[in-house]
Amino acid sequence: MSSDREALLHAAANFCNAFASQYALEAILDHFSTTSEPFAKEHGLPQLAPFLGRQFKGLQGIKEYFGLLGEHLTYKDMYFVDYIVDTEASKVSARGTATFTWKATDQSWDEVFTYVLGFDGDRKVKSYEVWADTGAAHLASQRKLK
Repeated sequence: MSSDREALLHAAANFCNAFASQYALEAILDHFSTTSEPFAKEHGLPQLAPFLGRQFKGLQGIKEYFGLLGEHLTYKDMYFVDYIVDTEASKVSARGTATFTWKATDQSWDEVFTYVLGFDGDRKVKSYEVWADTGAAHLASQRKLK
């Protein structure tokens, strides 16, 4: 295993574990780049949830993204597996699972989702992209999940 691969894998696992363990927002933000403008994007239609379908740029934008997640969702039993490291692109993908609950309706669903994390030269996250079950989130927000 190359040292670049190990370093990227370690950085990605540390970030994923911090989020899964529900660390404070400031601790999660410490994983993001300060040398390049980082962004967060959860793919999906923006009409389905306020944190979907747009890029949240810079540390303030990322703070807004995680704030919206915390405003609308809770989660438990989150873990990550199947890390794939691309040293040439300085990216790592991982498959996550968790049980999410839409706070306003108290409707929950089990979900499998994917992260793709891009890193700067300091092994800090510069791009955070999520592909998740946006349909379940929308249905839960409308009390139509069950």
